[in-house]
Amino acid sequence: MKTKIQPVKSVFGTLFILTIVSLLIHLGCQLQSGEKTTVIIDTDANNELDDQHALAYLFFNGETFIVPGVTVNTTSGGGDINQQAKEAERVMKLCTVDQLIPLKKGANGSFNDIKPFIQQPQFDGADAVNFIISEANKQRSEKLVLLPVGKLTNIALALAKDQSIASKVRIVWLGSNYPDPGEYNLENDIPALNYILSQDVPFEMVTVRYGKDTGTSHVYVTKEQIQTEMAGSGPKSMPVEGRHGGDFTSFGDYSVNLFEHCDFYGNPPQRALFDMAAVSIVKNHQWASKREIPAPVMTGNGWKEQPDNQRKIMIWENFDRDAILADFFSTIKKYKIVKSE
Repeated sequence: MKTKIQPVKSVFGTLFILTIVSLLIHLGCQLQSGEKTTVIIDTDANNELDDQHALAYLFFNGETFIVPGVTVNTTSGGGDINQQAKEAERVMKLCTVDQLIPLKKGANGSFNDIKPFIQQPQFDGADAVNFIISEANKQRSEKLVLLPVGKLTNIALALAKDQSIASKVRIVWLGSNYPDPGEYNLENDIPALNYILSQDVPFEMVTVRYGKDTGTSHVYVTKEQIQTEMAGSGPKSMPVEGRHGGDFTSFGDYSVNLFEHCDFYGNPPQRALFDMAAVSIVKNHQWASKREIPAPVMTGNGWKEQPDNQRKIMIWENFDRDAILADFFSTIKKYKIVKSE
């Protein structure tokens, strides 16, 4: 009898080992799925005040993101590329990441003007464009997220120079009032947008929709909220001169100062943190809804739908303002500094 029972024990032992191995593999998959998201943010930092808050939110989410670099571009507001870079650098210093994360200057001009020169050693925006390509070509388990919160020039130029990166990146763009026309980021370089819409690259539009509660326009704050929640928040930095003068040693205090020098709209008087909301849905996709559509094209008369287009893009809308702002304020106070790799 013993010789007959022994193989049964062996079978049960084998099953036990296989079960443990299966559980370990499953656990490994779960751990892997919790990997940090690698993001390059592309910003016209000196244009308004939402860019600064998007940058800080990204920099203080060290448990969620890796940020290999920041790239800047020039839109019609906020001065040239040097002024855009200066504001980005100011925020990076206040967030104590200026020695950790590189800052690259991008395009002053527009896509159609620069594209003929992108194979030359130097061209308008070369530092940012080449950096994006280099980072996209690095081996990663997940796609590199490109998070443009201004015009799309740098991203479109990178795709045009090296089309192989299309399969290695995910573009999440804060822009457009889709399905309505208009919107600042879009209008600053429509050809760059249309070029990306024509390419086989993952592309998501985080809608703005001025004055409506379905876009990032709905993720607004009041001056009183900023004064209550932001004052003194963030790590202590060396003194940094603000855009409007004065010296600051925390991003929170600089945020309060920015809101003392801006216009407010609506009732109650408010200001939207459009760009910060774009960061939030990369962190947690449940804070908005998304839907897939055939890629349209932007014409002089507005959006032209292309219902038979096999190329699909994603639209983000209906943002959970309360959840996003609660996490933003909490993150600024309980920050964890990101790493670049």
